[in-house]
Amino acid sequence: SSGINAELAITAGGVPDEELVGLESRAFIDSEIDVTRDIVSKERVLRNRNNILQSVGRTFTNILSIIQVKSRDTSSRSSAATTAQQPEEKSSKQLPPKSYSRYDQERFRGEKETEEFKIDTLGGFATMKKSGTTSTQAPSHKAAPQRPSQPSSRVPVPVKPNKSQKRESKTPIIIVPASLSSLLNLYNVRDFLQDNKFIPAQEKIKQGYRKVTEVMIQRKRDIIQMNMLRGHTTAANPSENQIVTIPYRIIDAPARLDNKDWDRVVAVFVAGPAWQFKGWPWLTNTGSPVNIFTKMKAFHLKYEESRPDANVLKWDVSVLNVSQTKRHLDSVSSLKFWEHLDKFVMKNKRHLRF
Repeated sequence: SSGINAELAITAGGVPDEELVGLESRAFIDSEIDVTRDIVSKERVLRNRNNILQSVGRTFTNILSIIQVKSRDTSSRSSAATTAQQPEEKSSKQLPPKSYSRYDQERFRGEKETEEFKIDTLGGFATMKKSGTTSTQAPSHKAAPQRPSQPSSRVPVPVKPNKSQKRESKTPIIIVPASLSSLLNLYNVRDFLQDNKFIPAQEKIKQGYRKVTEVMIQRKRDIIQMNMLRGHTTAANPSENQIVTIPYRIIDAPARLDNKDWDRVVAVFVAGPAWQFKGWPWLTNTGSPVNIFTKMKAFHLKYEESRPDANVLKWDVSVLNVSQTKRHLDSVSSLKFWEHLDKFVMKNKRHLRF
C-alpha cells in the first residue's frame, strides 16, 4: 500500500503535488507584489493637520532657544514692575472684590460716563433734600481769569432779525360807530363798502343778522387804475389777472387797538357827538378830536334829505349822502368814499395796502 501511495504522489514530471502547489502560490504572490509596488509608486500621500504636526525627522531646538531667551526678558521686566507697584497693590487688595450686578452698573462705570461734570449718578431727590440743594444742575466750573479788554479791530456784524418774530400787518383799519342810530355800523358796513349797496341796520336785524366784533371786507381793484393812482407808467401784463383783492378790517371798538394798530387806521365814520372819541389818542386839552382827523380820513354818512350834525360842519369831515328810496344811487356814494380814501392813503400812509 505504501508503494501505491508514493506512486500516486509523483506526477508525470517527477515532482510531488505539494511542491507544485507551493510553487504556484509563490509565483502568484511575487506577481501581486510587483503590481502592488507599481500602484504604491503612483500613489500620493494625503496630508492633513495630524500628518503635518508629526514633523517626522525635524527638530525645533533653535526655536526653543529663542523662546527661552524671550521668557527670561519678560520675567525680568515683570519682576521690576511688580516691585514698583507693590504699595498700590497693597492698598487695592484691602478692598473686597466687587461682584457683578446688572442693576448696579454705575459703580463699574465710575466717572467715565459723566466726564468732568462730576454728576452723582447714584443720588436722588432724597439725598438732594438732605443736603439742602434743589437744583439738578452740575456745579459750574471756575471762571477763567478775564483778560484785559483790548479795542477790537473787527467790523461789527449787523444783527439779523429773528424769523420767529411776528410780521407787521399792513391791512388798513376803518372804524365805524357802535350806535344803532348811526346810518353805518357793523351790521351794514360790508353791504355799503364792498357791495356798493346801502341797507339800513334795522332791516339787517329783522333779517336775523347778528352783530360781530369786527368785519373783514374784500375790495376789488383794477391794476391799471392802481398804477395810474400811484404814478406808475408801466403797463400791466395782459397775461396777468387785471383784478386784485385788498382786505380791510372794520371795527367799532377802538379800545382794543394798540399803538401799532392805530398807525394802520385810515378812516373813521363820524356819528356827530364828541363823546364818540372819548379815550382816543391825539385829543386836545379840551377833548376836541380835530387832531385825530389829521391822522385818518373822517367821513359822515347821512340821508340827503336831512341836515348834518353841527359838529360835523365844524370838523374836517367828508359828508356822504344816500337816498332813502333810490338804491341805484348807493354806488355813487360808495365810490366817492373810496376815491377820497385812496387820495388820503396815497399822501399819508403809502406803507399800507390800498
